[in-house]
Amino acid sequence: MSLSQILTPSIQKAIQALFDVTVDKIEFQTTRKEFEGDITMVIFPLLKVIKSNPAELGNKIGDYLVENVEEVARFNVVSGFLNIVIADSYYLNFFNEIKDNTKFGYVTPNPDDKAIMVEYSSPNTNKPLHLGHVRNNLLGYSVAEIIKASGKKVYKTQIINDRGIHICKSMLAWEKFGKGETPESSDLKGDKLVGKYYVEFDKAYKAEISQLMDSGKTEEEAKKQAPIIIEAQDMLKKWEAGDEKVITLWKMMNQWVYDGFATTYTNLGVNFDKYYYESNTYLLGKDVVQVGLDKGVFEKDPDGSVWIDLTDEGLDRKIVLRSDGTAVYMTQDIGTAIQRVKDMPDVGGMVYTVGNEQDYHFKVLFLILKKLGFDWASSLYHLSYGMVDLPSGKMKSREGTVVDADDLMQDMTDTAKQISEDLGKLDSYSDEEKAKLYKTIGLGALKYYILKVDPKKRILFNPEESVDFAGNTGPFIQYTYARIQSIIRKADFDYNVILREVEVLHEKEKELVKQIELFPEVIQNAAQNHSPALIANYTYDLVKEYNSFYQSVHILGEIDLTKKIFRVQLSQKVAEVIKSAFTLLGIEVPERM
Repeated sequence: MSLSQILTPSIQKAIQALFDVTVDKIEFQTTRKEFEGDITMVIFPLLKVIKSNPAELGNKIGDYLVENVEEVARFNVVSGFLNIVIADSYYLNFFNEIKDNTKFGYVTPNPDDKAIMVEYSSPNTNKPLHLGHVRNNLLGYSVAEIIKASGKKVYKTQIINDRGIHICKSMLAWEKFGKGETPESSDLKGDKLVGKYYVEFDKAYKAEISQLMDSGKTEEEAKKQAPIIIEAQDMLKKWEAGDEKVITLWKMMNQWVYDGFATTYTNLGVNFDKYYYESNTYLLGKDVVQVGLDKGVFEKDPDGSVWIDLTDEGLDRKIVLRSDGTAVYMTQDIGTAIQRVKDMPDVGGMVYTVGNEQDYHFKVLFLILKKLGFDWASSLYHLSYGMVDLPSGKMKSREGTVVDADDLMQDMTDTAKQISEDLGKLDSYSDEEKAKLYKTIGLGALKYYILKVDPKKRILFNPEESVDFAGNTGPFIQYTYARIQSIIRKADFDYNVILREVEVLHEKEKELVKQIELFPEVIQNAAQNHSPALIANYTYDLVKEYNSFYQSVHILGEIDLTKKIFRVQLSQKVAEVIKSAFTLLGIEVPERM
C-alpha cells in the first residue's frame, strides 16, 4: 500500500473530526527538495469547504496526524502545503515486506480478465528488417511485457505483409537476374537475399524508365509502360489466380525471408505468440461491409463503391470497398481485428505498434469498429511512434540505403567491445565471456537509447553516444547493477536476516527505499500510457539515487553490523529492481563488468 493510500483515510478522518466536513479526495505531491518531508498534502482544495487560512488548516491537520498516525513523525507547513515527514519505522517495515519478493512491482494476471493483444513488427517479405523495425519491435515487445507486469494477460502478434506488387518485384528480379541463387549458395541470410533483388528490380525499373523518356515518353508514361513493371503486375495477377509456378516461387522466397526474420528476432530478443499473414487476411472484412450497409454505418455510391461518412466526427469520407468489389487496406484491417477476437475470444483490447504516418488510418479504423458495435473497439490503442533518423539522413529500402537491423546489432556489439577493451577491465574473462558481455552491453545500449525516449518523439540515433558508460545510458545502468553484484559476492557474512529495528535511517537509505517504493506505480503508469520511457527513466533515477548512496555511506566497510546488513540488503533489492525494470525493456544485465 502506498503512502498516499495509507494517509488518505487518516486525513479524511482528521478533517471530519476537526471541522465536521467530509471530503472524497486528498491531493498529494512529491515534497520539494528544499523542504523537509516525504510526501506533501495540497491544502488549497480544502479552502473551498473549510473557512480557514492555509497555515492554520495545515497545522491542525499535521498535529492530528502526529498524534494519531504512527507512520507520521513530524510535519511543516509552507504556504498551502503540508509537508509530512514519515517515521523511519514505516520505511523499514515496508522494506522488510518486499525484501524477499523477487517479483516486487509485478501483478499476477487474473485468468478471468480479458486479454490484450499487442501487434508489432509486421514487416514486408521483400526486404530485411531495418532500424525503423528495430524501434517498432523494441516498443511493441516492451509494451507487451509492461502490460503483462501490470496484471493483464497479453498475446504478442504480428501480421506479415507477404503479398502485393512489392513482393512480386523481388520475385521477378530473382527470376530474371538470380541464376538460381539461394541463401545456402550465396551464404546470405534469406531476408537479405530477397532484399537484394528488391534493389535489383528498382535499378532495372529506373533504367527502363530512363530509356523510355529518352525515346520521348513523359516520366508518368514511362513509369506505367516500363516492361518490368508490367511483368510484375502480371505476376501479381497470376498469384491472385493461384498460378502454380508463381505460388511455388512465392512460397520458396517467403520461407527464405521467414528464416532470416527468425534469426533477427532471436538476436534482438523479441518473440510472438501468434502470426497472421496478409495472404490469408486480405479478403477478410468484405463480408462485414454488408453488415455495415444493413446497419446504416456504410453507404453505397451509384458506381457500387461503399463508403463511410465520418465528416460529423471531424474526419472525411472513407472508402471500404471499391466499385469492382475489391477490398482496400481499411477493409482488411477491419476483418483482421474481428478475426483475432474470433481466434482468441478472451481478447478484450488491442495495441497496434505502427509509425505515426498511420495516425489517421487508425482513428478511422477504431471509429468504424465502434460504429459496427464491437464492445472491444473502445479498448483499441494505436502505439504511434516517431521515425528513427541517423546523422547520415533518411533510409530508403528500394535504393538499398537502409540501416540493416542485423548489421546495426553487430555494430553495437563491436562498439561495446572497443570501449570495453579501451577501459581494460576484462583481463580475467574468457573469450566466450567477453563475447557475451559485448553483446549484452551493445544491445543494452541500443535498446535503452531507443526506449528511454517517449514513443511519439522522433529519434536521432547516435550509436557511440548510446554506449557511453556515464549518463542516461544502458551501459551506465548495467555497470551499477554489476557493481552491486560485486558487493554481494564480497559480503562474507549472513545478511539474510529480518531487521526489525535500525536506530536511525541515513538520509540516503531513506531516499533509496522511497525510490524503490515507486516501482509498482511506475509499472502501472507505463502500462496505462503505453510508454517504456517511464520504466527506463525511473531506472535511471533509481541508479542515480543508488550511486549517491554508494558515495555517501560505507557498505561493506561499515563497523555497525546492523547497518552493514541493511545496506547490503538494500543494495541487493536495488539490483533486483534494476533487473526487473530492464527485463520489461528486454535488456539483460551482466553479473560482472
